[in-house]
Amino acid sequence: MKSPLFAVVLLSAATLTALAQTPTLQINKENRTISVSATDSVTTDADLAIIHVGFQVLGRDEQGTYAEGSRVSNAIMGALTAAGVEKASIESENQNLSPLNDFEIKQLPPDRAANRFRLVQSWSVKTSPETAAKVLDTAVKAGANQSGAIDWQLKDELALEAQAAAKALAHAQRIAEQMAAGLHSKLGPLVYASNEAPQAPRPVPMMRMAMAAADKATIQPLAINSRKVERAATVTAIFAVE
Repeated sequence: MKSPLFAVVLLSAATLTALAQTPTLQINKENRTISVSATDSVTTDADLAIIHVGFQVLGRDEQGTYAEGSRVSNAIMGALTAAGVEKASIESENQNLSPLNDFEIKQLPPDRAANRFRLVQSWSVKTSPETAAKVLDTAVKAGANQSGAIDWQLKDELALEAQAAAKALAHAQRIAEQMAAGLHSKLGPLVYASNEAPQAPRPVPMMRMAMAAADKATIQPLAINSRKVERAATVTAIFAVE
């Protein structure tokens, strides 16, 4: 008859077949191991805000649309740098001048029905969470009418991922210790561990923001609070059984 320990090892081997990176184990009486998969996460405050700002202008002809787009583009850049944002923290994402198609022209309101071209441009601006609202406010008031998405990140992403992996590994070890105790055995040293890559955060699309006709100087920045950053890790660990 097979011992309970041998049955546990056999179940662990079946689980391992789904993991491409897990080494092949020889199941026999001399090779006594326990395999455990565990997931855990770590949460902390973001220390980096990446603000996506951009604009759209419409025009009747190509040159006129480009000229207006150039004016708005330089006004936004000038406002940001004047507010203390370093140019190295501002990265271009997209810029495009193109004609409107027939469907888009038909969707225009009567006062813009003569427009035939569109110019769009966008940037990502790195700043601290504390100044995110001010930076966004500055850009919008300068003409960035397609802005608002913010990516909350960490300057050192790897450190948080490492903490999540370490927490998951400790979690796996606690489970393995309980399994070994249930078999009246003692858990031995770790012989193998793997960490699944975390999923990348999904980008958030930019919002269209229209500036009201009121005096821009009297409009307060949006109330923006930094979000928490969470990183999860799934660890598969194999422990020897003494």
